[in-house]
Amino acid sequence: MEKLAYCEKCGREQPYRLNSVPMVGRLKEELYSYTGQEARCQVCGARLSVKEVEEANLRCLYDLYRKQKGIVSLEYIRELPKRYAIGKRPLSKLLGWGELTFTRYYEGYMPTHQYSEVLKRLYEEPSFYKELLERNKEALGSERSYEKSLKAVEALLSLAGGEKDAKIDRVARYLLYKCEDITPLMMQKALYYIQGFCYAFLGEFPFAEECEARVHGPLFREVYLRYKDYHYEPGEKKDGFDASGFTAGEKAVYDSVINSFCCYSGKVLERITCNESPWLQARGNLPLTAYSEEVMSRESLGAYFLGVKEKYHMVNPGDIRAYAEDMFRQSCVVPL
Repeated sequence: MEKLAYCEKCGREQPYRLNSVPMVGRLKEELYSYTGQEARCQVCGARLSVKEVEEANLRCLYDLYRKQKGIVSLEYIRELPKRYAIGKRPLSKLLGWGELTFTRYYEGYMPTHQYSEVLKRLYEEPSFYKELLERNKEALGSERSYEKSLKAVEALLSLAGGEKDAKIDRVARYLLYKCEDITPLMMQKALYYIQGFCYAFLGEFPFAEECEARVHGPLFREVYLRYKDYHYEPGEKKDGFDASGFTAGEKAVYDSVINSFCCYSGKVLERITCNESPWLQARGNLPLTAYSEEVMSRESLGAYFLGVKEKYHMVNPGDIRAYAEDMFRQSCVVPL
């Protein structure tokens, strides 16, 4: 659906477009420069006041502040309850904090450096969380809650110990190896296309992880958190990669997605994926800039990519390029 906002110049609600623009914000008596978005009326070009856009710009400012001051990211904080299968209030009690303290941080309040370090360590060190859980389990008030959280943290410790190497992690490392200047945004889109086209050509999804429909397109949460600060260094020597663990069919899809999509920037791939039905269906009627953790259903992903394969008469993974080029051309068309 076309988004509308009130335009004072036109005197009525009008459709608007979003433009990326440099911005400067003040926080705690300091100025910060960042890239935000502004809404412009598509009829007269006037700048519009859109609550969701302004809130998104404020989040960008706070994210920049957190990064520069070494404060734990909001992504990490919001991941903790899911990561350890525990509620927000029980987690706060487990930490020995006030019952609503963690909830406030989850909603966006800025933690102190002391609390930030605890939250960061909780995310990065499952062993630290397990120790805390064992020591303060009485604070949970329920044996069932304790056992559920214990099971979650032990699964993470098992994964960290190398007993399992998730396929999505191996593919992410393959993308880093194959693509010289890949960005975190580009990596997420490549993983999304690998998930979809593997299903279309091989009949199954390669990744057990769910793909979320975020503001900037498809996102695999764990991989995003692991690589969100990655940046390419020119001249950096890459270690070799052993691809023998991939089947011939899998590698054919991976390489075709890399060759077909990773030649475009992350922002171009964002525009393309945000116009595809799996993302649109998962977002529903949410505003364009609204934060969401909605998951793209496997049914919608499977149906969409099977439909793409049929529409473009794809016989083998090498045919993916025709779809990528077509979507790129469409993404370059600016509506009047």
